[in-house]
Parts: sequence; structure tokens; C-alpha cells
Amino acid sequence: LWAGMLWLLHLYRRGYRINGSPQAEAVMCARLAIAVPPDQEIVVTQADRTAAACLRLALTQRGYSDRIDKDLFLLNSEFESNADQLIEHVRRKMPRSQRAIFLLDQYGYSEVPTERIARIIQSLPGSEVILTFAIDALLTYFSERSEITRGLLQKMGIPEVLRGRSFEDIKRSETDWRLMVQSCLYQELVERCQAKYYTLFFIRSDRGHGDYWLIHFSQNPRARDVMTRIHWQNNNHFIHYGGPGLDMFRALGYVSKNDDQVIGYQHSLFEFDEDAKQASTDGLVAQIGPMIYADSDGMTFGELFATTCNLSPASADIYRDAIDILRGHREIEVISSSTSKATQARIQDGDRIVISDQRNLFLPR
Repeated sequence: LWAGMLWLLHLYRRGYRINGSPQAEAVMCARLAIAVPPDQEIVVTQADRTAAACLRLALTQRGYSDRIDKDLFLLNSEFESNADQLIEHVRRKMPRSQRAIFLLDQYGYSEVPTERIARIIQSLPGSEVILTFAIDALLTYFSERSEITRGLLQKMGIPEVLRGRSFEDIKRSETDWRLMVQSCLYQELVERCQAKYYTLFFIRSDRGHGDYWLIHFSQNPRARDVMTRIHWQNNNHFIHYGGPGLDMFRALGYVSKNDDQVIGYQHSLFEFDEDAKQASTDGLVAQIGPMIYADSDGMTFGELFATTCNLSPASADIYRDAIDILRGHREIEVISSSTSKATQARIQDGDRIVISDQRNLFLPR
């Protein structure tokens, strides 16, 4: 899925915490080493000296000594102190594609300022950033230490995330303050990180540490689709609280007058199972038709996906399933980019979706 890529993994977790021990980090690195072929580099940074030494030892014990310092590099340093050099390394190593995956596995929520992510995305157009974000821990911190919230938000690079309101006011006046703050945080992170494409899902911890956000940033809709497919393939680990179709972030797009509806979505977990897939397909079937009818020239499948994928948990293949259903209902036609004629073949990015003369569901004749 990620051919010709340079991998940069920073482990912010320190010491021997339950989820951040060198053994746990070694397992993570070992799994990455198995998945990444030897012709691609993996660069791992770990700031804690003892943890970095233990990580090297653990990887050696697991049989990876022959790859260390050849295509698996372990750096005992802060990511921030080496970030610019790593960006330049990617440029030298991948001068044309500038393709790299930055996995920023922070233990909490404040180690990676948004300016750094924006710098990576803007400096390396082919790059992707995968960020873990301890959203439950942050909300608990806000609740218990609201008097120093502003300083923390400044450090994170999102000082205006609460829109000028105090945390005390939000807790006092909003029916579901956690949902409201999540909405503000998500919108601000996306805006400040300056990525064209993004996907945000929850990782439900089974060890009592609360939910994490897993956020993927990129400049390419295909990269976004690859990440979404991984969520569907690993549906025992990922959830989100939004709706199907193009309503993915309804739960995060907080509007106080819609409390009952929004909170209902929050507690109806979308678990990337067969029911969720069917709901996503049905939602897209209902929503794509009116979009096509709004433009007499129609649009290519690539345009449809690129302009709406940030709003949906659906992969490109689920979009294609919805297109097949609409085509079967004779609501739309698909015009092949190679023959300029209607086709029943599986739709490709350059194929154009247009209104069918035999439509009957969305518009009157």
C-alpha cells in the first residue's frame, strides 16, 4: 500500500509505562520492520536515553540486529530537535516523490504542535502524518485544571480553539460540553495543520486509558483512501461516533439546538463492521444522486471522491458500490474516460457520472 516510502517514527512515550515501555515500543517497531521491505528506511527517534537503549536491545533480541543502522535507524533525540534535518533527509532520499510517513506516537496531546505538522505537510507534498492524540486525557485535564488551559493550548498551537470562551463557561452552559470541545478541537487541528485530506477515528483503549484519536493528514486523496481502508480492515480496533455516508462528523459538528440528535450519534458507535458498511453505502446512495443532479455536466468519480471523502468514513470501494446501485436503479450513467460512452464496468477515477434520462427517484420528470 505504501510502496517507495520512507518511514519516520517518533516515540514520545517514556520509561516503563503500561503502553509505553521499550518492550511495547520494540513490538511496534518489529511489526513495522516486518511490514516495510528492506529497500525502505525506518527512522525511529526516542528522546529518553534509557528507553532508547532498551529499545535497541529489545530489537536485537528479536532478531533485527542486521537491519539496525542499515535501513532501521534508532536515534536517541527529541523529534523537534531533528525535524528539519529529517525533512531534508526525505528530500535527498526521495527527491521526486518526497514520500514519507511520519508516525508521531505521542503519549498525551501536547508534544506535537500544529505548526510542526503543517511544516511537514507543506515542505513534503508527498508526505503523510499519523498522529495519536489522547482526547479523553485532554478533556479530563481541562476539567480538573481549567485555570491553566490557555497556556496548554498555546503550546499545542491552537490558542483560539475555545473561540474566546472560558472552559468554565462551556462546562456551565453546554448540555454536552465534552462533545462541544471535541468539535472545536477537531476543526482547529484540521485548519492549523493545513492538510487537504484528513481522517479522524477513535481508538478505544481496553486498559482504562480512555479514547485516543488517530488522525491521518495528507495532501492526496489516494493516501486518505488507503488509511480509510485500513480502518475497515481492522474494525476490531477503530470506532467513530459520527454518522455514515457524508455525515461522518455530525457528532463532532456540534450544534446546541440539535443536542438529542447529535448525542444519539455519539452513543451509536460506528464500528466499521458489515452493518456500518451497509449504512455507509445506503447513505451515499441517498446523497450522491442529488449532488450529480445539481450539475448538468456531472462530475468525475475522482472529483466526487476528492471533494467529499473528508466527510465520510467510506473508502473509495464503498463509493463505487453506491455508484453501482445508483446505476442499477438507472438514476445515473457512467461515461468511460477511454471510450466516451456509457459503461457498466467498475467506475474509475476519470469516468464521468451524469444524470440518466431514465431517472425517477430524486427529481421529477
